Amino acid sequence: MLALSEKCRRSASRRRVSPRLSVRKQNHLRVRTCVIFNPAARGNKARHFRRWLDGVSTQCTLKPTAGPSDARRLATQAVAENFELIVAAGGDGTVNEVLNGIGDAPDGLTRSRLGVLPLGTVNVFAKELKIPAQIPDAWEILQRGRELKIDLPRVEFSANGKTERRFFIQLAGAGLDARAIELVNWQLKKKIGPLAYVVAGFKALAERKPQIKVRADGQEISGEMILVGNGKLYGGSFEILPAADLQDGLLHICALPRANFLTLARCAPGFLFKKKLPEKMLQRLRAKRFDLTSETPAAFELDGEWVGNLPATFSVEQKKLRVIVP
Repeated sequence: MLALSEKCRRSASRRRVSPRLSVRKQNHLRVRTCVIFNPAARGNKARHFRRWLDGVSTQCTLKPTAGPSDARRLATQAVAENFELIVAAGGDGTVNEVLNGIGDAPDGLTRSRLGVLPLGTVNVFAKELKIPAQIPDAWEILQRGRELKIDLPRVEFSANGKTERRFFIQLAGAGLDARAIELVNWQLKKKIGPLAYVVAGFKALAERKPQIKVRADGQEISGEMILVGNGKLYGGSFEILPAADLQDGLLHICALPRANFLTLARCAPGFLFKKKLPEKMLQRLRAKRFDLTSETPAAFELDGEWVGNLPATFSVEQKKLRVIVP
């Protein structure tokens, strides 16, 4: 009898999970997670993702979007349903919609955390956080639940006679950059991916461009292309705002005084091979709050999505947004 008792004790000891792993598993079970995704997305990555969803559907709640901008509504709904982790499965535009949906909910930014599964064309924010492109690997990071509080930028502007407020997470642009996004042929984008932005960029270069002014704390810079960064990266892995820091409480502004074919020729070698722009051609500024204005109509974009026209006021709240990181 004693021998049998000892044998059972040893067997139980071998089966016992370490306290650290046990706590991690319990944490996974406690965190209510929902995944917001576009069921109509096309391409190999989207198809692989839909197959992968079958394997994780018991670990989370799935919320498919019903149309454009629906991710924002679903994210607000998810906060109201007490989901602690709200995952944007898509590109930077989807991440932006989910972010704004969390922000729309009462105390949403306190109650819920943002996670990212990179399914888009470029996935700049995911690259900024160094989230792997492979969905199973990105999901494992979400399950680990390591949280980082990052700065949250906001824009106020007028649309249809009403004051609108929108958050963004990675980057905003005005002038040439935003006009190119406005000109993107979305059917072409489905066929050739990021090259559709290049085609639109050449179209925008050929147009007459407005001069945009940036005013902050008594300082002023101007240009035909303005980039505003919360993070360093632009358009993928291009480090256009190298001093930017997601936690420094500042927005980093880069102005290109002239945006024409001559400028393109001068910038192309450094942009393509070093993934940077030549400093001698740029003006830079850092600020917590500033205004973008133009005497003629000028478009602006947030996280790669066209939003409207200037003027607009930008500001940032330090370490306001909770995100899951590697």
